[in-house]
Formats: sequence, C-alpha cells, structure tokens
Amino acid sequence: MNTLAGLLIIAVGSFCQSSSYVPIKKVREWSWESFWLAQGVFAWLVFPLLGALLAVPEGHTLGDVFASAPAAALKAAAYGVLWGVGGLTFGLSMRYLGVALGQSVSLGTCAGFGTLLPALFGGTNLLEGKGLVLLLGVCITLAGIAVIGYAGSLRARNMTDEEKRAAVKDFALTKGLAVALLAGVMSACFNLGLDAGRGLQSAEADPLFAALPATLAVTLGGFCTNAAYCLYQNARNRTFGDYARTDLWLNNLSFCALAGGLWYSQFFGLAVGQSFFEAGSVVAAFAWCILMALNVTFSNVWGILLKEWRGVGRRTAAVLVAGLALLIFSLVFPNLF
Repeated sequence: MNTLAGLLIIAVGSFCQSSSYVPIKKVREWSWESFWLAQGVFAWLVFPLLGALLAVPEGHTLGDVFASAPAAALKAAAYGVLWGVGGLTFGLSMRYLGVALGQSVSLGTCAGFGTLLPALFGGTNLLEGKGLVLLLGVCITLAGIAVIGYAGSLRARNMTDEEKRAAVKDFALTKGLAVALLAGVMSACFNLGLDAGRGLQSAEADPLFAALPATLAVTLGGFCTNAAYCLYQNARNRTFGDYARTDLWLNNLSFCALAGGLWYSQFFGLAVGQSFFEAGSVVAAFAWCILMALNVTFSNVWGILLKEWRGVGRRTAAVLVAGLALLIFSLVFPNLF
C-alpha cells in the first residue's frame, strides 16, 4: 500500500511536469532566452526554496541544514551545474522535435544514465539479485522509449516540410536528436546530485520532505548555468528589452510562474513519493526511472492533445501505443520481485 501511494504521488508530479511546457506557449513577445530565464527563476529558485523550507527542523534555519553537510551541498550543486547544461539543451530539444519526441529521447537517455550510474557508484552488481532486476527494468523503459522514438521517426518520414513546421515550428530531426541525446546524458546528473546530497537529510526533519534541501542544492547549480547562458543570449541578441516590457509582465510572469511550479512538481513528488518506499529496495533504486517513464508517457499524451501526432497512419499510431504500453509495464516490473 505504501508503494502504491508513493507511485501515485510521483505520477501526480510527473503529470504536472509534462504539463509545464503548455503555459510557456502563452508567453507573448519574449525571446526564448528571456522566458527561459524567467520560468527558471520560479522553477529552480523560488519553488525549490519553498520546498526545502518544509524540511527545516523546528528551531533551525535552512542555513543550518546546509552548514551541517557543506561538502554534500557543494557536490550536489556541482552536479547541478552539469545538469544545467542538460536543462538548456532539453528546452532546445522541445523546440526542434516537439513535446512528444523531444521529451521521449531526452528523458529516455536521462532515465538510463540517471538510474544506473548511482547504483554503480554505490557498488551494486548489476548482473545479479536486485541489481539485475534494476538493469532489466531500465532496459524495459529504454525499449519503450526507443519504440516511441521510432514512432516519431515514422511520423517525420511521412510529413511534408510544411506539415512539420505546422506541428513544430522549428522542426529539425537530425539537430534535434543530437541535442536531445546531449540533454539526456547531462540531465542524468540531477539524480547524481540528489544522491550526493543525501547528507543534507536531517534526522529531525519530516521524512516526507527530508530530501528537498538536496533538490534545492542541485537546482541552484543548474540555475547558475542557465542564467549565464540566457543572459549571454540576451546580450548577443540584444533582447534585454524584453524585461522592460512592463505591459507584458502580468501575462508573461504569470505563465512563467505556472510553468516553473508545474516543472518543480516532479521533484517535489519524487522526494515525497520515495519516502513511502522501503529503503534499499529495488523500487526505491528504480524511482528515478519511474519518474522519467511517467514523464515520457504524459508528454506523449500532451503531444496527442496538442495535435503533434495528427494525421499519422495506423502503423505509426500502433507503434506509439506499443511504446506507451512498454513504459507502463516498466512501472510494474520492479514490484514483481
């Protein structure tokens, strides 16, 4: 029962994350770098800070929590800087491939590296026992994502250039796939950062929220990377004037805040959901892969709702459904052992 509750909490957070790119479409007359930085302030600073405050024990401050394990905080932030590269290219993958295919490729790569690397660093043998179950679960997830990626290639093959631009304005398959793969590898550093930040979990904190200070440390590092790049692009493209458009603040900042809050929900849900899993169990080690699998599933649902799959043939639709079915099975697989 506890495992099911944890899975449901992670699923809610995942659904919110997969919805976070919808409000961005409502941002008006701002360049990419301007709205990406604005939503990042909420996604990587404001909401993670509010979440981390929930883990502060009574009579202490958030500063006390970080001071209790400065090495863990710095290591988590360093991984966050690397993850920030993934965050940047992740946004670009949406731009070139669309929500469905972009998230599928990026999150698939992220799922594999983000799940297996912490296990390997922790000394887990992936060829026997729980390690083998973990490896097989990741393989099933990757198979599902690969099938969805194949469906995306079938869709692209049968679309004219005009149709591609109608579905995804800046569609570019080769460039998009390269960016998405880089995004996935670097994004896996987020889970490595969470693992490195375990020392920030206070024994006095509420177990539901104990992992959230580590999340803040990682997002702080990621914010630095993203802010530096976006400000550079503002200077290069002379788009600092976007921020001076006071007539757009109410609309654009509202949707950026909504997008940022929805995006952060995935890691809030992951932290809370994991607290329901038995420590050291396969499902606990598989939690990151579960989150990524759910993100891919829900992102493709949004892709369908946003008509990115409109006009595809029966074969492409069948391949897409098969990929989604594999992802759903991957969520159940670790619980069979």
